[in-house]
Amino acid sequence: MDKIPEIKKIVFIGNYLPRKCGIATFTETLYESIANQYHNINCFAIPVNDTKEGYNYPDCVRFEIREQEIDSYKRAADFININAVNIVSLQHEYGIYGGPSGVYILTLLKQLQMPVVTTLHTVLKTPNSNQRLVMEGLTELSDMFVVMTKRSADFLTDIYKVPENKVRLIPHGIPDIPFIDSNFYKDQFGLSGKFVLLTFGLLSPNKGIENVLNALPSIVKENPNVVYVILGATHPNLLREEGEAYRLKLQNLAEELGIVKNVIFYNRFVTMEELKEFIVTADIYITPYLDEKQAVSGTLAYSFGAGNAVISTPYWHAAELLEGGRGIIVPFNDPEAIAREVLGLVRDDNKRNALRKNAFILGREMTWNNVGKLYMNTFKEARLKHPTLVHKKLVLAPLEQEMPELPDFKLDHLYRMTDSTGIIQHATYNIPNLAEGYCTDDNARALILTIYLDELKQGDKTKLTDMATIYLAFLNSAFNAKNFRFRNFMNYTRAWVDEVEGMGSEDAHGRAIWALGTCIGRTSNLGFRNFANMLFEKSLQPVSNFSSPRAWAFCIMGLHEYLRRFDGDRRAHQARQNLAKKLFELFKVHSSRDWPWFEPSVTYCNARLSQALILSGRWLENKEMLESGLRSLEWLIKIQTSPKNRFRPIGSGGFYKRGEEISIADQQPVEAHTMISACIEAFHTTGDIMWYTEARKAFQWFMGRNDLDISLYDPLTGGCRDALHVDRINQNEGAESSLSFYISLAELTVIQNMLKIRK
Repeated sequence: MDKIPEIKKIVFIGNYLPRKCGIATFTETLYESIANQYHNINCFAIPVNDTKEGYNYPDCVRFEIREQEIDSYKRAADFININAVNIVSLQHEYGIYGGPSGVYILTLLKQLQMPVVTTLHTVLKTPNSNQRLVMEGLTELSDMFVVMTKRSADFLTDIYKVPENKVRLIPHGIPDIPFIDSNFYKDQFGLSGKFVLLTFGLLSPNKGIENVLNALPSIVKENPNVVYVILGATHPNLLREEGEAYRLKLQNLAEELGIVKNVIFYNRFVTMEELKEFIVTADIYITPYLDEKQAVSGTLAYSFGAGNAVISTPYWHAAELLEGGRGIIVPFNDPEAIAREVLGLVRDDNKRNALRKNAFILGREMTWNNVGKLYMNTFKEARLKHPTLVHKKLVLAPLEQEMPELPDFKLDHLYRMTDSTGIIQHATYNIPNLAEGYCTDDNARALILTIYLDELKQGDKTKLTDMATIYLAFLNSAFNAKNFRFRNFMNYTRAWVDEVEGMGSEDAHGRAIWALGTCIGRTSNLGFRNFANMLFEKSLQPVSNFSSPRAWAFCIMGLHEYLRRFDGDRRAHQARQNLAKKLFELFKVHSSRDWPWFEPSVTYCNARLSQALILSGRWLENKEMLESGLRSLEWLIKIQTSPKNRFRPIGSGGFYKRGEEISIADQQPVEAHTMISACIEAFHTTGDIMWYTEARKAFQWFMGRNDLDISLYDPLTGGCRDALHVDRINQNEGAESSLSFYISLAELTVIQNMLKIRK
């Protein structure tokens, strides 16, 4: 057998305490297990920060990654390489790294020059496309995988085709807690004489605690001395989104059930030493989780290994760990079964103690000392298997192949243009022009922007949430319940000034639907989602009678965003199909070999028509529709490219009619924005890098690669000028132009980050 190369330095990547999450606890404890047993090995940690401020980490943390900043992952890889690390121990969970499904971590792994051992805390049976992409990347870039259940190992080999010799099954580590009587620590918690049920971990709705509360009345009716301890702080992500709403809901339920004297909420993220004392105090530990797709539960492992009698729902980890009489399984969402099994264990000391003994004996194999040794063996295997690295030649790419740096998000002008009513429509220079009031078009765009910024973790979250609330409220005010149409124009005194039957244009209505669909499909804010859905359903009713092709396009985009979350909605599917059919029929009526377009003239927001057809052709699996959309966009690019190969949008000072000269007067930012969006959609659909190149070219129009070599983006104010004339720029920085720039920047940031990962 080959000699195993000596391991001198290990880095642990994942969340890390004092960040409050299970992965942080796992990473720190694994680190300490290795560092305390192998004193000749230099260990350090690299955590991922979900806030700009970071955390007050211990000295073992040598470098920090900013979750949503892709270049931070590259810098971390450089840091690891330059420090001559021998092994990388990566903790993987889809929700802890940046990008869709945590894809940014692949950027780091691709640049590493040493073996990677990845611990998978979640292995999904039915991954979505982004999750499968990440898993395929991890499979390619990891030398070994560690999983904690046999089911996870089977998923890896059966679903993801990972070779068996690349997978190691190592149980979740547990603290080495002595087997003692549960009454030992009860005095210090004021629980003397009580029979204690315990659930611990970060509080969130998927834990199913309400089912135990609903079981409690029948339990305490027979045994009034039973106390249910719910230990743990509310999950930080839930706390940011909804505050303590879930905890308050549980407390209200306890009051309604008349069990407040039998329920204790301990709202803290406890230390490991405190946790040990709580665990041994419990007579029964309960995990009433709601979803079987829980591959690993650290709380279950801790309680089981300490010798608790465990009652659990059959999520994957519990079903495997508790089989063979090592615990009791109850169905999901079944309070009666919980009550029955708790009472059975309360009555039968022998059965309860037998469960405790069986769990404790097996748990000796799961102590962190043993787990640390198993990890070290795996690290050595990975070190031996890892291919010898050859020195890579440094290849300098020409400027054309380099991705240009995008400007930072400077949102000062967005904040300046927004008041308590909405975003103000126009500006004189960079000063809001109050006399012009507001419009639905711009507030819809602004709502979309705040959702994109939230996904990218850009801007002040609290401020952007407040602004999104304002924009949603504006759309609600704009909606006319009498005719199910959106009004468009509101003056500064908050009076609607739409002239025709209390409704705005079909295009404004379409933009509102696009914004609401985006809100429903993308935001994690439940209140926003529910509110937007209420408006979305009502506002869809008149759409079938619309005649504007741009309104059709905006509605198609909104429906697509909505269907991201609610793909099973047949009415939404039908609406998208009907609108796509109308748009496609229009294209076939007006298009010819030399005029592949939807109308006899090319006017405004042109690329949205192509984008909607591409989007529809892709998701309706209509090849002819898709190819027509791509052909129309390719033609639109051709007629909007200057002799210098720069983007030159058709100007609004005359547009372009068939057989006439193309107008270049009064070029509008919204045209560059729609071209960028459409090209990005074409790139997503085809994978052809040409479309990304065209999106980049259109964005450079904002930055000065235009007919006048003048930047429309103002880096001092963060706004965008309103137009490019034949001899000057329009110095005003209104809402439409600035929002066009901001949304374009957000969309291009997403696609450029994705390409950096691939590279």
